[in-house]
Amino acid sequence: MTVNNSPGRGPDNGPGADDEPGANDAAIGSAFRKSLLLLVVLAGAAAGAYFYITAKKPPEVVVKPNVSLPTVRERPKVDPPKIPFTDITQEAGISFTHVNGATGEKLLPETMGGGVAFFDYNNDGQQDLLFVNSTHWPDKNAGPAPTMALYRNDGGKFSDVTAETGLDQPFYGMGVACGDYDDDGWVDLFFSVLGSNRLYRNNQGKFEDATASAGLAGEADSWSTCCGWVDIDNDRDLDLFVGNYVRWSAETDRKLDCTLDGKVRAYCRPDAYDGAFPYLYRNEGNGKFTDISEVAGVRVQNPDTKVPLSKSLGLMPIDLDADGWMDLVVANDTVRNLVFHNTKDGKFVEMGVDTGIAFDSAGNARGAMGIDAARFRNDATMGLAIGNFANEPTALYCATKDPMRFNDYAEATGIGPQSRVQLKFGVFFLDADLDGRQDLLTVNGHLDEDISKVQRSQTYQQAPSLFWNCGAKSSTEFLPLGPAECGKEFFVPLVGRGASYADIDADGDLDIVLTSTGGKPRLLRNDLSTGAHRLRVQLEGTLSNRNALGAWVEVHANSQVFARQVMPTRSYLSQVELPVTFGLGKIDKIDKLVIRWPGGKTQEVKEVAVDQVLKVTQPKE
Repeated sequence: MTVNNSPGRGPDNGPGADDEPGANDAAIGSAFRKSLLLLVVLAGAAAGAYFYITAKKPPEVVVKPNVSLPTVRERPKVDPPKIPFTDITQEAGISFTHVNGATGEKLLPETMGGGVAFFDYNNDGQQDLLFVNSTHWPDKNAGPAPTMALYRNDGGKFSDVTAETGLDQPFYGMGVACGDYDDDGWVDLFFSVLGSNRLYRNNQGKFEDATASAGLAGEADSWSTCCGWVDIDNDRDLDLFVGNYVRWSAETDRKLDCTLDGKVRAYCRPDAYDGAFPYLYRNEGNGKFTDISEVAGVRVQNPDTKVPLSKSLGLMPIDLDADGWMDLVVANDTVRNLVFHNTKDGKFVEMGVDTGIAFDSAGNARGAMGIDAARFRNDATMGLAIGNFANEPTALYCATKDPMRFNDYAEATGIGPQSRVQLKFGVFFLDADLDGRQDLLTVNGHLDEDISKVQRSQTYQQAPSLFWNCGAKSSTEFLPLGPAECGKEFFVPLVGRGASYADIDADGDLDIVLTSTGGKPRLLRNDLSTGAHRLRVQLEGTLSNRNALGAWVEVHANSQVFARQVMPTRSYLSQVELPVTFGLGKIDKIDKLVIRWPGGKTQEVKEVAVDQVLKVTQPKE
């Protein structure tokens, strides 16, 4: 079977009704009736014209409207800040190279991997760095199998501790989820895999394979992608959602013979495959999990074919309606996005279409990859950013008055036109310049190294994008920055996939890591020097889950409210650090800190100083 990845032509029209017997008699009768009707209309028009000419016209009354035309609102011009980033990958000791097994056959998984995570594996307060690796295909004799890579943060420099921590295990990894599932105070790791998934329990800095005992392997022929820990039932332990991409096999892929132009072999599109149901596992609290995917309502079928609908790549756990129960937003590739609303009884109702997140504004499904959510306007507006395929803009779904009704504001905010050409994977909000407004980053890269042969506007390697949040009152709400603001090293093209952030050097601003499928990652140190104030907050739950996943932290200062959600699961196949960072700009006094813990309890903290890392433990009452 040959699959051409370019759009095809629709069928020609068939024969019309005039080709049927008796069509001429019907046409003559119809023409006679139309002629008679036309004579009646003309006679009426002539009579009306005679009456208009002979009738006496009333005096003309001129009314001058007493209205004032609205003035054009002038929005202030903005000067983008300098946010210089320095590539410190080699200097920091990062030597990892992602291996996707590509040998020229162009098997679809080769171009999809590259998850990454910042997390503190040894509880020393510093953010360590984990790269998810894939591996060689089993039928290729390519030498030693590559493994995952864990780098210990030694104060801005990193040491490879993969082997000594027990993570030197080869498998075709895709993404990772970080969370303390057994509530022992040490962050554990779940890897989504092409094949059987893996769970590694953190035993005080050493990782032990607990997949079998926990029951989290999944199907041996599954292709799992996005994944994240989330407490869906507010029982304090962490449950697990795992998205699956498509039902794939190397044998089927080779038979499809996908091409770019009928000649050049290409990676197959996901619409060549059936979708796959996700996994939703309930934590039983004893180290074991139960698959509740079907009873919980997260298995959505294609209404036409009755096969699994989902082709999942992005996951955003978030309490959309602030009712204290976590919902799930899933970004799907070439099929509609899904929104699972928590019904507080261990079940979910799918509301993607009702919320407006399922499609673009024209009702079309897009090639959705990474996802993130933030209150980027420092008000009630919730924004959901989704990175989409090439020639599809990054989506920015926003809800204001009704938290369950979204509209895509990508075009209106300036993100749409500037993001259309690139193929976006990793995407997240961060306050890169610590001015109090959250900016938006996307990491970009195409699927096929031959794409420029058939599309002049596309390249395989693409530069990342950073959109500076200018504020809603500016001429454009988001402004793309360039080398003049961020330095040339930030914009060096790569085949971008995963992306994460953390403060790796304890200077208060957020540093970035970007991954490249089949290539080397890029660690970018943020060298901000504006003197902006900030506050970093790290939570520990007692009545809620220990990591406080799903909590919202609000900083009230200078008549403003800055809000951040504690949620490492965001971007594409990746995890960000647990502490949340607030940029405050020139604000040097905080009125109060409000913490909305998972489950609905609220805590206020007063007398909070700026420019510190504040650790808050949830009261037990």
